[in-house]
Amino acid sequence: MNWTSGFDVRPAFTPPLDPDFTPASLVNRAFRKAAAESGGIPLKLGLERADGSVSVYETIVFPPGDPRFELNLPYAERIVKFLLWQRGAWKVYAGGPAAVGDYLRGGYREGGARAFDADFMGKVYEHPFTVVTCAPEDVPAQRETSVPLGRHLAGNRIGFDLGGSDRKAAAVKDGEVLFSEEIVWDPYHQADPQYHYDGVMDSIKRAAAHLEHVDAIGGSAAGIYVNNRVRVGSLYRGIPRDIFEAQVADMFLRIGREMGVPIEVVNDGEVTALAASMSIGENPVLGVAMGTSVAAGYVTGEGNITGWLNELAFVPVDYRENGPADEWSGDEGCAVQYFCQQGTARIAAQAGLDLGSGKLPKRLVALQGMMKQGNETARKVYESVGIEFGYAIAHFADFYEMKHLLILGRVTSGEGGNLVVKKAQEVLNVEFPEIAARLTLSTPDEKMKRLGQSIAAASLPALK
Repeated sequence: MNWTSGFDVRPAFTPPLDPDFTPASLVNRAFRKAAAESGGIPLKLGLERADGSVSVYETIVFPPGDPRFELNLPYAERIVKFLLWQRGAWKVYAGGPAAVGDYLRGGYREGGARAFDADFMGKVYEHPFTVVTCAPEDVPAQRETSVPLGRHLAGNRIGFDLGGSDRKAAAVKDGEVLFSEEIVWDPYHQADPQYHYDGVMDSIKRAAAHLEHVDAIGGSAAGIYVNNRVRVGSLYRGIPRDIFEAQVADMFLRIGREMGVPIEVVNDGEVTALAASMSIGENPVLGVAMGTSVAAGYVTGEGNITGWLNELAFVPVDYRENGPADEWSGDEGCAVQYFCQQGTARIAAQAGLDLGSGKLPKRLVALQGMMKQGNETARKVYESVGIEFGYAIAHFADFYEMKHLLILGRVTSGEGGNLVVKKAQEVLNVEFPEIAARLTLSTPDEKMKRLGQSIAAASLPALK
């Protein structure tokens, strides 16, 4: 069912090449307004992680007896989906109408519509995924944790960043970059874990050649990492699970032992946030990197990171019916199909723009070239991404407290990237002036856009 059709959602901006885009931010705003006018009742969601920390999110829904009560179900599911990939959880407390909890339990189970998400969270937190239905007052109290991250610049350091289309590395001495490079690779569908190991070691050794010696190594990579161990990640999706546990899970610990120096590897989103915080010098800040996929991270007002996942590639931003599906989870309308190389390629193909049959980085280069030549369709691709991103930023603001948003990654390079930021700002100014008044959109310079991740990663380990 197209559950959003019951609300008055008329965007002031329409993406010229993706006109069916239905902004989650506008739908949620209209839903909450209608629910409040109907005498809305609370829905309190608690998300518990393996360390006992709990995030709590509160909203309102239609009361029992209201003819729109059934719309509570998809609304709650989309909110929970966002929260799971933003904050993470193995247990969700649904404090509200029993029908909402039952609906969530049916979707987030084996064979359910959100089975992928439930299985993923179970692997991350090493607990079977669970939904508990309860009264709002029975949801556990919020217990958040945060810790300092990085900012260590003394000594001879190597920083690397592993993405889906390239790996970057930098040699840094006392905060000065002596060498940096990026090398194209193709990790997604590699069944041999040696491919990953060899690629990382190659980048490390190429950077090490520019230092007298190496004191520490910091790494940024797509996926989820706990104590430098790989728990799960799209980079390793081609490796069978048993081989993954035997040869990939401890790969970075092995590299640290072989190099004989401290090593620290964290999710690329966290390093995006660190790069943002170091670049801007103010907090709280959300960093979003538009690369092969979407990497994101968050730094609190105190300059710390949380225990959240911040995997915004998989959060829903578009509520249209039969929207573009993420190839990994199968879910529709998630950010990975909008704010990265996958998104630009999808929108360009939709418009009949031929970017060639190469891998995503080559298609992005083709799009950038067309933009430079004044191709109007190429311009509309970036305009579409910018409009959609503006509405998505407002959606993010429902879940994050932020003063700054740093936008980086290959998609933001050049004239097209400038247009993305410009259109996003226009959307905020017109549709969400209260957010525009308190939030600054920032972009780093070209060098920071392309290599900021690996440079910030170099600051991760503390020297012993």
